[in-house]
Amino acid sequence: MKIARFDNGKIGLLTDAGLVDVSDIAGAGDGQWPDTAPLRLIRDFAALRPQLQAALETRAAVPLESVRLETPVPWPSKVIAYPVNYHAHGKEMGATYRAKNQGFFLKPPSSVSGPSDVIELPAVPGREVHHEAELGIIIGKQCRDLPREDWREAVFGYACLLDMVVRGREERVFRKAYDTFCPVGPWMVTADEIDQPDQLSMKLWVNGELRQAANTRDLVLDIPGMVATASAVMTLYPGDIIATGTPEGVGPVVDGDAVRIVIDQVGEMNLRVIQGNRGATEVFEDAYVPPIVKQELTDR
Repeated sequence: MKIARFDNGKIGLLTDAGLVDVSDIAGAGDGQWPDTAPLRLIRDFAALRPQLQAALETRAAVPLESVRLETPVPWPSKVIAYPVNYHAHGKEMGATYRAKNQGFFLKPPSSVSGPSDVIELPAVPGREVHHEAELGIIIGKQCRDLPREDWREAVFGYACLLDMVVRGREERVFRKAYDTFCPVGPWMVTADEIDQPDQLSMKLWVNGELRQAANTRDLVLDIPGMVATASAVMTLYPGDIIATGTPEGVGPVVDGDAVRIVIDQVGEMNLRVIQGNRGATEVFEDAYVPPIVKQELTDR
């Protein structure tokens, strides 16, 4: 199933005809705050699935273009992100480490935004904000110390994800924590719909120019490894999001840019970039020196 959130917290199932509203089954809608209905739906999905399937077969759909899509998981307890998880990206950034020996970092849940939201650039003159296309893995159950071979037990589904970042040498989490710096969507696709998540093609364009293109088969630390590593350190909960890391081709976005990310079998997001007037901080008062110089890519 493809599960979307729309129009102030409603939940729907995607069909060829549009969205079938299942908010009543999911206990969603009416602008709940905090909007934890998607977390409960993920937790209780197995029990609710017969009702959801019946709704798909009997209820009319509303056209997708008539609704405003929102991020499918607005209140994850955490976003777990793996840095430098493609060798080619590590080479272009001059990084000597990889996700296998570096571990993960956390992005704040407040950075999560949706497919209809803008990416708001902070007011940090002298700094570039870069796009990073990634696959988002949605956790489906509470677990801790999950063995690698049991990783599928933990995964509810997948979504497109962007990990935006202010380039610099300051703390990574600080540079990636701004509001709207983690668009997730346009919906979540349940894991049973994707037989080979380790064979997914992913591409990102800016203003129609292809910037990033890769496949999840090229990950340094694979999906089972990411799930096992995260659960070794902390308890995972339904709705937690793992960001797999980005491939080569990262680059700046500026006011007015249009960013498009497509992941096979998962979906497509199109996002507009605007320059905001918030986010100034003395931490970014100095320009980033030296500028990023991408290294020659060899031994791909």
